[in-house]
Amino acid sequence: MLKKSMKKSVLMVALISGNVIWGGTVVHAEEPSYAFTLDPMVVTATRYEKRDVDVPASTTVLTGQELKDTGANNLGVALSKVPGIAYKQFGPSGASMGTMINEVNIRGISNGTLVMVNGNPVSWRGKYNLDSIAVDNIERVEIVKSGGSVLYGSEAMGGVVNIILKKKGSNTIGVGFGNRGQQNYNASVGNEKFTIGYNLEKFGKVTGISESDIDYNDFEGSTRTDADNVEKNNVSLGYNITDNLNFSYNYFETKVDYNRFVDSVKATSSGIVVGDQFNGRTYTSKQHTSQLNYNDNNIKASMYFNQADISANGPTYITSKGKKSFSQYNTKERNRTYGTDVQKNWTIGEKSKAIFGMTYQREFYDKSVFTNGDDYARNNWAVYGQWEQALDDKNTVIVGARETWTTGAPGGQNYNNFSAAGQYIHKLNQNQSLYAAVTQSFIMPTYAQMYGASDSAIPNPNLKPQTGTNYEIGWKKVSDNHSWKAAFYHIDITDNISATWEKNKSEYTYANEDFKNTGVELTCDIVGKDGLSYNWGINYGDPKVKGTKKPYWDRKFGRVQLNGGITYSKDKWRSSLTASYLADRVGTPSSSHSEKIKPYLLTSLSTTYQMDKHSDITLTMDNILNRKDNLSHSGGSAYYATPFNFLLSYNYKLSNIIGAIQSR
Repeated sequence: MLKKSMKKSVLMVALISGNVIWGGTVVHAEEPSYAFTLDPMVVTATRYEKRDVDVPASTTVLTGQELKDTGANNLGVALSKVPGIAYKQFGPSGASMGTMINEVNIRGISNGTLVMVNGNPVSWRGKYNLDSIAVDNIERVEIVKSGGSVLYGSEAMGGVVNIILKKKGSNTIGVGFGNRGQQNYNASVGNEKFTIGYNLEKFGKVTGISESDIDYNDFEGSTRTDADNVEKNNVSLGYNITDNLNFSYNYFETKVDYNRFVDSVKATSSGIVVGDQFNGRTYTSKQHTSQLNYNDNNIKASMYFNQADISANGPTYITSKGKKSFSQYNTKERNRTYGTDVQKNWTIGEKSKAIFGMTYQREFYDKSVFTNGDDYARNNWAVYGQWEQALDDKNTVIVGARETWTTGAPGGQNYNNFSAAGQYIHKLNQNQSLYAAVTQSFIMPTYAQMYGASDSAIPNPNLKPQTGTNYEIGWKKVSDNHSWKAAFYHIDITDNISATWEKNKSEYTYANEDFKNTGVELTCDIVGKDGLSYNWGINYGDPKVKGTKKPYWDRKFGRVQLNGGITYSKDKWRSSLTASYLADRVGTPSSSHSEKIKPYLLTSLSTTYQMDKHSDITLTMDNILNRKDNLSHSGGSAYYATPFNFLLSYNYKLSNIIGAIQSR
């Protein structure tokens, strides 16, 4: 009902305003240009605006146009092409399996990415839906690949992904169709004050999206999972109350069916044969995100509310013990957070800058939603500060600290953490710098880990906070039409929180383990002549883990990553090819030694032809080599890249009549 009513509302507003466009991957003529910039301004790394070459951290900025050039409809797929990021996918079009979300792992840290929208956290119990915001609504994404807990708190162990939304509607309506049942419908209407947007994505059946080995007490073999009826709805609202105060709201709903079948039998005591259905699941996610943000450069303040409802239901035909027995599976959980963040900036003379801030967050976790009351709740408090001191024209030091503590947790299970950071930058000249940084980070145990998220997940209320330190030295240079970045990093994490599968008990247990990674990263972006631009990146690392089940250092992910892209823009044509290659890979089971798995190669091609000033046509193709790559990094189960697929969109636009009407 909501989907149909929102569709009608958006279409009606769009038709009344006279603003129509078919497709969804075009920048409105009256919007600012989000073209590629070799030395962009970055806010996320220091909490105030600085040139990228002056930021003492590994940073990546993706403009709205660059996101569209990847051909991705959702942000998770777009980020899979960024150097230093290993991608994990469960279903087609980025569809998750409930709480099994499509992860973006920065420099080998599985659970250390903090996702924010406009500087406010949107993660729920350490998880996030990167496909919850349509690419067309994003102005840019800032990625900081180093510990960010001093400025942003828990979860920012590996880095921060900050999604910055557009403040102006693009006045567009679009439609697209492709193979494998793909459909895309979207609309965005607005002006400098108000914007409303709607996006609907559909994806049809994909057979064999995953394969899993089974070693239960009464059954040994393997299963195949098929995905079908992927549907994603996204509604966004934005209102610029004043030049300094704005409100935004985003609603995301996704639904997907997964059916699992036995495809091999090695041993069985209950008569299981190939072709038997193992189970069927319909996963539904509903997420609300709302924010009120104020910024006058000297004072920043925000209030936010997030809610995520996750449910799964369907028949079970074979139990976790390996017996044939029918039952109905039904789980629901709700995660809610609301909070505030207030920050004050000072400029002291010509050489000093300071910030001081306070945050509060109320966190709820209800693992049996729709019963009375919340199961668990706690208060998260923090104070933070940062001082930047220019020693002379070439040398600058930045130091920061954060104190975090919790109150009101069940059974008095509260935590506190102190983290500090020190950064140094040396300017070789106006467009070239060297830097060194040491940053501490932490992750608080989630309630799902402490008190259980399902019958197969055994809680551990005695988990310790995860703490770590990132060490990094780097070099940045902007020269003519090139932008160079190099970084050497080392990461040490103590008490990394991980889940271990207990085969004999058919359950997961949570425990603390250790993690380390040492690596080097080199990237280059080039703006060439005659509309040609391209980029490439190389990352070599060696992520490893050690825990109670494996008292030795065991490898994770892959050692070598190559990324590249080329874009050609000439007259009415714009085409972009992107790729990411992860080699020397391993799958790392939770309780046995890692195993080698073949490299993955993610590719996409997007081409737009501007027919006239009002219309264009866009063809996007994903997995153009049609590879069946395993995008999982754990042993025992393989989740494969979606086979070759394409989407063809026709786009049409008119001038902003809303603005013309208001000006009369």
